[in-house]
Amino acid sequence: MKTDFAIRLIEKWSFDYIKMVCAGEQCYGVLAVHRICFALALFHLILSSLLIGVQDTKDKRAAIQNGWWGPKVLLWFILVGISFVIPNGFFMFWGNYVALLGASIFILVGLVLLVDFAHSWSETCLENWENSSSNFWQWVLIGSTAAMYSFTITLTGLLYAYFAGSGCTLNQFFISFNLALCVIITLLSIHPAVQERNPRSGLAQSSMVAAYCTYLIVSAVSNHVHETKQCNPLRDGKTTQKAVLILGGIFTFLAIAYSTSRAATQSRVLVGKGKKGRIQLTGDEDHSELGVVTQQPGRTESPRYQALLAAVEAGAIPASALQEEDDEDDEDDVFGESRDDERTGTRYNYSWFHVIFSIAAMYVAMLLTDWNIVSKNPISGPVDPNFDVYIGRSEVAMWMRVVSGWVCILLYIWSLLAPVFLPDRCVW
Repeated sequence: MKTDFAIRLIEKWSFDYIKMVCAGEQCYGVLAVHRICFALALFHLILSSLLIGVQDTKDKRAAIQNGWWGPKVLLWFILVGISFVIPNGFFMFWGNYVALLGASIFILVGLVLLVDFAHSWSETCLENWENSSSNFWQWVLIGSTAAMYSFTITLTGLLYAYFAGSGCTLNQFFISFNLALCVIITLLSIHPAVQERNPRSGLAQSSMVAAYCTYLIVSAVSNHVHETKQCNPLRDGKTTQKAVLILGGIFTFLAIAYSTSRAATQSRVLVGKGKKGRIQLTGDEDHSELGVVTQQPGRTESPRYQALLAAVEAGAIPASALQEEDDEDDEDDVFGESRDDERTGTRYNYSWFHVIFSIAAMYVAMLLTDWNIVSKNPISGPVDPNFDVYIGRSEVAMWMRVVSGWVCILLYIWSLLAPVFLPDRCVW
């Protein structure tokens, strides 16, 4: 949608009814990107509103989430078509305010999940190590920590070597400040006060946060096209730019797909609510209880089985009834009858699922439009696709990456210090 070819094609298909023009200047397809992403965001908001209050698959509305694929795809195509007949002024407002707000919320949600994942990874390795007779998980934990710190140190060295030359004051500040923050969180993670309140805290979590935030700095300074070649050696290399575009695009959308799916299915981590009410996040809470879909519930957890068990213990029915129940379940498995892993309650919040995908669509729109709504340069002939299609190469996009790294580190610091200052309440 950002290429000159696509814009001309849209105008041709609409018999010149649709004009990608804003205030007398061409928009380089920025509004076309916003139209498609708006249709996707609206699509998920509609589904979210239809699924509010769905608690299990017995609800007829659950079929909307788990089926009806044909009508849902058709609805999305209809919304895309409608979006192209909405006046440009609406999408200027949408991109400048609504999509920007949604994208910012999505970034914050992703950062919360990253910090949560850093703690989860360390706890998983430690638990497996404690429950195992081998040292495999010990070496996994040590190896991953060493790899993350090596990655951080290597990237920092490359940044100083190629992006922090004479006159590159802003880059030098970004790199040095990020390095200082990484040192601070490393020392905090092993501080005696933190260790006393959270013995499982350590270098594994801080290494992951440091590596991610350093990557954000690399992405920010390498995609800053307004810098001189001395401060950004990738600026004028056409071949290098194309490689960075392809690799960066693949990594970006894989990261978006992962963070969106993870956020959408972990509503209890983010909003703290499940079918039985609000979950209290205490230090004794097992991480698997926070809404992460890891396995199907056992047959002994079903209300029917519990009722039979209570009746047997009360002497109302013979113990053979429980065996018959087990035999029926085994028979269902043998004959391939599907087992509903949500018959006792949904494993994630269906409505929240679509809210996350909606704000993810807004984030993609802002990312692809460089966090700007309208290009100020009119089109005069074909545009070089190497400079017309890119991800995150602007002043605003650079600052969004840098600030995201700072916010991520602040969230991690809070997760370390909260148990110290608020011992009766635990955030992670």
